[in-house]
Amino acid sequence: MMIQKRQLLVLALSLGAATAFAAATLDQPAPAFTATTADGRSVDLASLRGKTVVLEWTNHDCPYVKKHYDSGNIPAQQKEAAAQGVVWLQVISSAPGQQGFVDGATAAKLNASRNAAPSGTLLDPTGAIGKAYGAQTTPHLYIITPTGQLAYKGGIDSIATAKKDDIAKAEPYVKLALADLAAGRKVAQASTRPYGCSVKYSS
Repeated sequence: MMIQKRQLLVLALSLGAATAFAAATLDQPAPAFTATTADGRSVDLASLRGKTVVLEWTNHDCPYVKKHYDSGNIPAQQKEAAAQGVVWLQVISSAPGQQGFVDGATAAKLNASRNAAPSGTLLDPTGAIGKAYGAQTTPHLYIITPTGQLAYKGGIDSIATAKKDDIAKAEPYVKLALADLAAGRKVAQASTRPYGCSVKYSS
């Protein structure tokens, strides 16, 4: 009887955690959101219908994020995506007092210093957007189709290290997924393992 009660308690806690920290589902509508950007604009996902959207969870102090920005890898992908009409949005879900938390002005300065070129930077200090998508790491990438369906979720590439030298050897998952969508194909590798620092949600 005691074991049964304990099992029920564990199950209840698990269900509660799952409810609080959902995960976006492939080939289903991407979770809706409205967010304030670093420059004070309001972005509503619904208003971006008709465009491919990339969501990139980021934390400037994370070594894995530094790998892809200091090398120029993510900035180059942001620019390439923009040239193809893709909306690339950074998302900062670090809570106040946690690593990676910044205000809008600081986020803008960081992007300028790193030659980054996102379409916008979404500030998510409550973690509401991150938890709706199930974002686990920085970086963690999601791609939404022009019809609002989730087409990709996972890592930026296939080699889970903080070494810049590994970028050239890695399979560039996000670039390949965007190429599939641009060609009218279903994304071949739609779900991959994200890697990086944990998203610093409020405890």
